[in-house]
Amino acid sequence: MERILIVRLGAMGDVVCTLPAVAALRASRPDAQLGWVIEERWADLLASGGSHLGPGGSRQKPLVDAIHLVDTKAWRAAPFSDETWREVAAVFREIRGSRYDLAIDFQGLWKSALFARGSGAAMVVGFAQPKERLAALLYTRRIAVAAPHILEQNLELAESLAVERRPSSVELLPYDPAAESWCDAELKRRAVGQFAILSPGAGWGAKVWPAERYGEVARAVTGTGLAALVNFGPGEEELAKGAVAASGGSAQAIRCSVGELIALTRRARLFIGGDSGPMHLAAALKVPVIAIFGPTDPARNGPYGTRSIVLRSSSSATSYSHREGMDAGLQDISVEQVSGAVRQLLETEHA
Repeated sequence: MERILIVRLGAMGDVVCTLPAVAALRASRPDAQLGWVIEERWADLLASGGSHLGPGGSRQKPLVDAIHLVDTKAWRAAPFSDETWREVAAVFREIRGSRYDLAIDFQGLWKSALFARGSGAAMVVGFAQPKERLAALLYTRRIAVAAPHILEQNLELAESLAVERRPSSVELLPYDPAAESWCDAELKRRAVGQFAILSPGAGWGAKVWPAERYGEVARAVTGTGLAALVNFGPGEEELAKGAVAASGGSAQAIRCSVGELIALTRRARLFIGGDSGPMHLAAALKVPVIAIFGPTDPARNGPYGTRSIVLRSSSSATSYSHREGMDAGLQDISVEQVSGAVRQLLETEHA
């Protein structure tokens, strides 16, 4: 298999949890040409802005050679427009023109399986039990996985193709010189030295711990000598405002692009947040994590590969139904529990 296509469209945490499997593919088949189909808004997880179209194998683009950008959200918003059909057709022409031998669907949705099958690859591999069962109809090979964590499941899928888990010196995430310079300048402008990132947002409402409690935790963070930076993304402005207001001046809000968030997280001493993309990003960068979990299962979606403390109430029932109402179990997790976890992780940092 000389040309391999990866399909994992999004979101941030899911892409990050796929990177180790792709790194294993790269290490086992160094001469293979690797492509990736990904939503445009997450492409900076694979390559820094100016290197999306350039060759792979650099710090700016460490794992893949080609990136095929899609915008399924915009396509769904205007499914019958001529522009949508032109864009869809152009993407499939681009992918098929790359003449992939193998396509691997790490997402398990009907739309991701369609990209994998539509690539024209002779072999299309996916999970035996994908998220959407119809997706399995488009695979030529279905792989049963046993590991509880999604990152381990992705590695099992790669290993089914005679891929070995080898230690790799390749960084999983790209290095963006412009984002790194921005980060250094921004921290200097804010007079911030060592700091913790607090991330109150999440993919849906049921995973969100109350914003005002993040503000109270920020006070505990600054009491340890760290600055407290509240990171937020699109649609999370009110959460950030609530956290900063409740901090009594202890926290500062900071909004970043994906590349800037990678640079910022590299410099953090600690991360505090729920089941979210920024949490998985922190874990991938080996930043200690305090994870506040509600309906999702930490055994499947918890921080992986870094020092961490996971807080979850026994009253939280596992569900991935994307409910907006806050999970009742999250209300049971107190500021004192999270603040205690902050002190515990910092005290054991050099133990």
